[in-house]
Amino acid sequence: MGTVSTAAVLVGEDIAWFRDGVSLAVAARSAASSLARRLGLSDHRAAEVALAVTEAATNVQRHADDGALLLRVVRSGDQAGVEFLTVDSGPGMTDVPASLADGTSSAGTLGIGLGAVSRLADHFDLHSLPGRGTVMAAQFWPRTVDGRAVVAPGPSLADGVTRPISGESVCGDAWAVRTDAATGTGHRPAILVMLCDGLGHGPLAARASQAAVKAFGNTHDLSPEGALGAVHRALQGTRGGAVAVARIEPGAGRVRYCGIGNVSGFLVGDGGRKALLSAPGIVGSHMRRLRTFEEPLSGYGALVMHSDGLTERWDHGALPGLLHHSPLVMAGHLLREAGVRRDDASVVVVKGAW
Repeated sequence: MGTVSTAAVLVGEDIAWFRDGVSLAVAARSAASSLARRLGLSDHRAAEVALAVTEAATNVQRHADDGALLLRVVRSGDQAGVEFLTVDSGPGMTDVPASLADGTSSAGTLGIGLGAVSRLADHFDLHSLPGRGTVMAAQFWPRTVDGRAVVAPGPSLADGVTRPISGESVCGDAWAVRTDAATGTGHRPAILVMLCDGLGHGPLAARASQAAVKAFGNTHDLSPEGALGAVHRALQGTRGGAVAVARIEPGAGRVRYCGIGNVSGFLVGDGGRKALLSAPGIVGSHMRRLRTFEEPLSGYGALVMHSDGLTERWDHGALPGLLHHSPLVMAGHLLREAGVRRDDASVVVVKGAW
C-alpha cells in the first residue's frame, strides 16, 4: 500500500455536536475557546482556535445543508489539543483549491477564509464532493515558545466519531484503539480496535460502552478473543452490547477479527470491500463460543468498523478520493452517507498502518 505512515495513534474524545442553526457559530466558538483554555493552550492559541471554529461553523451555517460541527479533545501522551470536524450534506465545493485560496471567505464571517483556517491548524484535511457534501477536520496543539506544535502534526492512524441519537446528549456507542509493539516489526506495531454499541441508548447504554473501553484498555490478553472475553466479563451487570475487536498485524499481512452482535467490519480498497464476520449474541449476557476470523490485508487500504447506527448501504466507490484522506475525514463521510438519526452511531477507520 506504499509508504507506511509513522504517525502515532492519537486518542480522540468527542465533546459535543453543534447542529446547524442561527446559534451554531456563537455556541461552537464559545465552547471551543473554553475547551482550549481548559486544556492549557495559551490565550493566543485559544483565540486562534476560536477564530478557526467561527469561520468553519459560519461556513456550514451559511452554505451547507444539514450541517453540524463536532468539537473534540485529541491526546498524545500527556499533551492535549483541540480538534473539530464539520460534516454536511451539500451542496459541496466544485473547486476546493479555490475555496482554500486567500481572500475567499464565507459572507458574514470574520473574513479569514478556509485557507487561513488550514494554516492556523497543525493538521487540516478537507474532502468535498459536489452534490453530496463536505467533511473538514482541523487539529490544534499547544505551541512552544518558538511557535512549534508540541506534537508532530499529522492524522492518527486510527480515528473515528460517535453521535448520540437525536434528543440525547450522551452516546451509547464507544470505540478504542491500542497498539502492541511487542509483536510489531520496525515502525509497524500491531493495532487493536474495539467498538462497542451499548444496548439501547442514553446513560445506561453509555455506561456499558465505557465499561467496554476500560476493560479493553486494561486487558493483558491482546488477542481478539482475549480482549473480547475481558469486555464480556466487564459488561456483566450492565445492559451489555454488541462488540467487535480487530487486530491488524502489518508484519503478518493480516487482520484477525472477533465480533458478537450487530457491529459491522469491512476491509476497503480501490477494488471493493470485504465484510468481516460477527456471530449473534449479546456481550455481557448471551455470548456463544468466540471465534476469530482472519483475512489478508493485501489489496485493501483501510479497515472500517461501525455500529448499526450506520446502514451498510454506503459505497466508498461513490466517494471519489475518499481513501486518500485521513481516517477522521473518512469516518465523517461514512457517518454523513449512512448514519441514521434514530439510533446512536459510531464509526472508526484505520488507514496507513500497513
